[in-house]
Amino acid sequence: MVSPKMKVVLVEPEIPFNTGSIGRTCVALDLELILIGQLGFSLDSTSVARSGTRYWQFVEISLYGSWDEFLLERAPLVDQIYLFEEDGSESFYTPNYHPQAYLVFGCESEGLPKSIRDTMKERTFSLPMKNKSVKSLNLANTATAVVYQAMRDYL
Repeated sequence: MVSPKMKVVLVEPEIPFNTGSIGRTCVALDLELILIGQLGFSLDSTSVARSGTRYWQFVEISLYGSWDEFLLERAPLVDQIYLFEEDGSESFYTPNYHPQAYLVFGCESEGLPKSIRDTMKERTFSLPMKNKSVKSLNLANTATAVVYQAMRDYL
């Protein structure tokens, strides 16, 4: 079985507790955490570390100033990129995730920038919700659900 090295990508995250919680999940599953663009907090913030508890020091973290810089330096294949948005065209249950997948999430208040979404519509997925009165889920909860689904064949 192929040993995956998936990455969780957060584009301009705003809430330190979400990033800390996602970082903790990354440590638990040996995933890299990639942060892109302007952050809504400082990485040395105690709230980020508090969310990641004693695990924050073990987060494998990479920083990029912009989406374009990330694409240029990492050069991911299109079939390695999975965007997650509330209005994604397919369920996150649909794909067979690449073992080197980049699981990409936008900021809490706005989601992914339109410029990214418009260029990758066919790579955008959503988490199904039965009750339409709920517009979206918490970022940390969504990322954790996606990661476990993406890794289902590797755990």
